[in-house]
Amino acid sequence: MPQFCDVALPVPLDMAFTYRVPVEATPVVGGRVLVPFRQKRMTGIVVELHDRKPSVATKDVLSVLDAAPVLDDQLLRLGRWISDYYLAPVGEVFRTMLPLSAEFKRSMGYRITDAGLMALHLAGMSGSSARSRRPPEEQAAEFRVLDYLAASQPMVDLAPQEMIESVTNGKGTASAVPLDAESEVALAAEGRTAAREQSLRSAMRVSRKILDGMARKKWITREDLSAVQDATRTVKIAVLNSAEGKLNDNQRKLIDTLAASGGKVPVAALQSLDVPCTTLNTLVRRGLVAIREERADFAVSRAKPRPSPFDFDFNAAQQMALARVREGVASRQFTGMLLHGVTGSGKTAVYLASMRAVLDAARSAILLVPEIGLTPAVAADLHEVFGDEVAILHSALSHKERAEQWHRIKRGEARMVVGTRSAVFAPVADLALIIVDEEHDASYKQEETPRYHARDVAVMRAKMADAVVVLGSATPSLESYFNATKNKYALVELPDRVEQRPLPEVEIVDMRQEFQETGQEQVISRKLASEIKTRLERKEQVMVLLNRRGYSPVVLCRTCGKKLECANCAIALTHHKREHKMVCHYCGFMAPVPKSCVHCGSEYVYFLGTGSEKLEELLHGQFPQARIARLDRDTVRSYEDFERTLNALNESELDIVVGTQMIAKGHDIHGVTLVGVVGADVALGLPDFRAAERTFQLLTQVAGRAGRGQAPGKVILQTYFQDHYAVQYAARHDFAGFYEKELRFRSWMHYPPYSALANVLVRSDKLDEALEFSGMLGKWFESTRHEGVRVLGPAAAPILKLKRDYRYHFVLKSPSREKLNTTLRTMLAHATQQKIPRTQIIADVDALWLM
Repeated sequence: MPQFCDVALPVPLDMAFTYRVPVEATPVVGGRVLVPFRQKRMTGIVVELHDRKPSVATKDVLSVLDAAPVLDDQLLRLGRWISDYYLAPVGEVFRTMLPLSAEFKRSMGYRITDAGLMALHLAGMSGSSARSRRPPEEQAAEFRVLDYLAASQPMVDLAPQEMIESVTNGKGTASAVPLDAESEVALAAEGRTAAREQSLRSAMRVSRKILDGMARKKWITREDLSAVQDATRTVKIAVLNSAEGKLNDNQRKLIDTLAASGGKVPVAALQSLDVPCTTLNTLVRRGLVAIREERADFAVSRAKPRPSPFDFDFNAAQQMALARVREGVASRQFTGMLLHGVTGSGKTAVYLASMRAVLDAARSAILLVPEIGLTPAVAADLHEVFGDEVAILHSALSHKERAEQWHRIKRGEARMVVGTRSAVFAPVADLALIIVDEEHDASYKQEETPRYHARDVAVMRAKMADAVVVLGSATPSLESYFNATKNKYALVELPDRVEQRPLPEVEIVDMRQEFQETGQEQVISRKLASEIKTRLERKEQVMVLLNRRGYSPVVLCRTCGKKLECANCAIALTHHKREHKMVCHYCGFMAPVPKSCVHCGSEYVYFLGTGSEKLEELLHGQFPQARIARLDRDTVRSYEDFERTLNALNESELDIVVGTQMIAKGHDIHGVTLVGVVGADVALGLPDFRAAERTFQLLTQVAGRAGRGQAPGKVILQTYFQDHYAVQYAARHDFAGFYEKELRFRSWMHYPPYSALANVLVRSDKLDEALEFSGMLGKWFESTRHEGVRVLGPAAAPILKLKRDYRYHFVLKSPSREKLNTTLRTMLAHATQQKIPRTQIIADVDALWLM
């Protein structure tokens, strides 16, 4: 039996850590173990078993969690490739690949020491005079902690949040918050709003300060008692035993509800009845009702499935595309395909038919979609076709739901997987096909470590598995289309919509001319208003896109000319009228709506610009009889909200939907005959070489929502830059023309696809430190020869301050990915030698966002 194992831990260090193997159980490569790391317990992945004794003392593995690998050889190889290519610590890569955090409960043990007891005793001896002086808040919190620990068992084993709740004064005045960063990450993953997350972080730092100070004073000791827990989801069920006996009105209501439901109702459903919560407890005590825990059901999707794609005949282009995919799957060799089909050309039908062929061969397939909002609709389609063979993976699921779905896939109970970017790591067996829908979408790129691109990871996984990868889009990224023209991928075209439906007519409205003719700034042009009125009279549906949240994006003082900015970012706060708040859309900072200028005190505060909330209000004013809904991140708090609105749209219960880019992607609503685009040229003003490409993609995608049924569609495109080539080519549905023109600009400037690109970001919450670190790296780049690599910078990032960090960056370009990777590795090694913390440098390979 091997004596030692190397473990990859989720820490920002590019190395594995050696531990001694326990006698009672041998870990497996690719399996999880629980190990001590500094003052914590952590789960990690075993990457090697060996008998090489380290030169330093080793700690023991605390527990072996898996008898079989959770990451097989292929996924381990994929994780190492991601670590190497994206310069990410392999432990953090493996953590991203495994959605099993629900199986690990973080808790901390706290113990009062003799010194703590003495401090508490002295505080009590000081009598009422000390209490009357009202000690400072921190001192009061310390003595509440000591008081609680002294009255408890020798070791208090609590989750961090429970610890803080326990030391409140009973009036809820202390902040109930996590004390550790992993709890903070868990909260973020559960989908808490950015504002809530920020307030939690702020309070967490205070709590840490108090407990750290108490530990330094030797008043308390603490020990990490984190351990594995059962992640099975359960639900409490009320079961009717008897309806006999004397009952009051409330008790009779509960009994009748149970009887009408077959004798079993979830407790949560009973709590929604208008009866006191004590009523159920009384019935339980009397033995009339029993409470049982049962395994909770999981609904793959509550969205209504669309008509089956197999109910109509495939056209010739679809048949050819399907044949190409089936041929690739049958060959059991890696095949890359770019499926370029116009909006409404039936790409989804090709996907589903290809997946059905894979399932018929008893193999597995993964379908990636860019937005959580698309997942329910696609999952409903797949569930309709494949039944219980479908699993769903995305971040809007709870930790336990994700773990449950992951285990279903691992056990082979679900061979068809649909999800967002993390679903590319699904542990399917005998992988035959990966489909990346809307492959151009920027949401496939993760913006925190590891900064992988799910499309490129999908291609690499397909290579390792000898599988087929299909990249589908009406507006492929320039990189993917370029690769297809160079025969790296097979190019498959779907040039026409299904059933010979025409592409929508696009009419451009020049908002400069609109201003000249009306004499005032218009949000909704006269043409768009007229077309909406016509569609409402015909009982048809309308979508209006404005890719900006909130009510007004800028609050400006007319006296001093200054904007109201975020305290943490160099970004103007956005006015949210319904919530009566000013909000930062980057960090979640909130402030009250100002009645006067915070800089000069002037009362002349002006709210500039229009967001989706204001647009909704204007449409309500112009069309008071219309049923209007808004889809953006302010109205959609969960995927259930999205499902509800899309179902209402499909059932013709809505006339107009206003939204951000959420409404632009992949939705197939046959009743929509008009799409209005407000502020189509917003992105063209950003200092980003991809601005034109993003604008073209967004306009083309949202235009594709119109005319997908029997009635023809129309698009009204409002712009101040009607002559811009991105706007003109989008209006003509001319991808090839846009591609050729944009490619010419990219070649002149040596941007992708002609060069590989990386963005190196240096950050610090201290401006001087950010300048110093970026200067040190700048001097190193100047003094060192990097053959074949062009370095731009250092320069201030377009958004200088973000989430309290000041930011400076370098942009590196090279025709050779290998040379670029070598230069980045050498730079990181130099930074380590210069004592620049690894967390202060972000090396973003194939960066999509340079802001």
